[in-house]
Amino acid sequence: MIFIGMLCATVLSLSLGSSNLPLLEVMHVLIGGGESASQTIVLHVRLPRILTAISVGVALSMAGAVMQNVLRNPLASASTLGISQGASFGAAVAIVYVQGTAQATVASAAGWMHVNPYTVTMFAFFGGISTTALILLLFYRSGATSATMLLAGVAIGAMFAGALALVQYFANDVRIGSIVYWTFGNLGRTGFREIQILTVINLIGFLYFMFHRLNYNAIEGGIATAKSLGVNTDALIPMSMIMATLVSATAIAFVGTIGFIGLIAPHIARKFVGNDYRFLLPCSALLGATVMLFADVASRMIHPPAILPIGALTSFLGAPLFLYLILRKGAVTK
Repeated sequence: MIFIGMLCATVLSLSLGSSNLPLLEVMHVLIGGGESASQTIVLHVRLPRILTAISVGVALSMAGAVMQNVLRNPLASASTLGISQGASFGAAVAIVYVQGTAQATVASAAGWMHVNPYTVTMFAFFGGISTTALILLLFYRSGATSATMLLAGVAIGAMFAGALALVQYFANDVRIGSIVYWTFGNLGRTGFREIQILTVINLIGFLYFMFHRLNYNAIEGGIATAKSLGVNTDALIPMSMIMATLVSATAIAFVGTIGFIGLIAPHIARKFVGNDYRFLLPCSALLGATVMLFADVASRMIHPPAILPIGALTSFLGAPLFLYLILRKGAVTK
């Protein structure tokens, strides 16, 4: 059922936008026909956005499901662990202090600077993954519990948020606009090369997570229970965190901050398949992709021809849904 929903969202995303196209015309373009203008819209504008939305939704939801498992906390995700804040800080440093020495052209009302698209991406990636590095350092040095790791992530995220505010304080207006535009989240930044990178990273992460699916099921009964069943939790927890961070930080680095997908999608998936990670991981991935696709359609249809920030939209729509799940008895308990 979730897969059918994702297909419907894909078709809608190809058809709807500032220039609506009939479904028949979309089908003609996909099989190699159609008008020239329709080919440009479908193949060069909307298709990359759709593939990016699917890749990002899969990455964030998979990572969120694994983080919630190994940290034994239903609130764990890339945003609550500070990964998004670390990525934002890295992007801000690149925009203000690295791109400032390059020849930049100001594009778009938000002042986004197109210099080297990989400069900001690389700094954002290292900013995001450094958060987990600090958390794991705490884990190894002090023997912190999984719950403490989550609290450490919140604290480190707050630290990066403060550092981001300082970077913005000393930046000029143009670069402040660039930082804000990056943090909004934008599915239109990627091309097919970036989509290939996201797909490869997602595939590596998915294979790793599915290989340990039974170990995650054991952890559902508690860390002590998992150890009694022979699961090496001392190695599995940090390695799973590293892999989940790699997957989510890569997605965030390419498209900017996307809120609530990694938090909400696994909880909705549990309503369909329960806590069995043999089914929860693929279900979460499909659901995350579906939510991202519908959010992308909404971002283009609410106020055309403007495209609303996808990150702001997912947070705005995801927060009430998450509050609804919290208020339902036992909805987010494990």
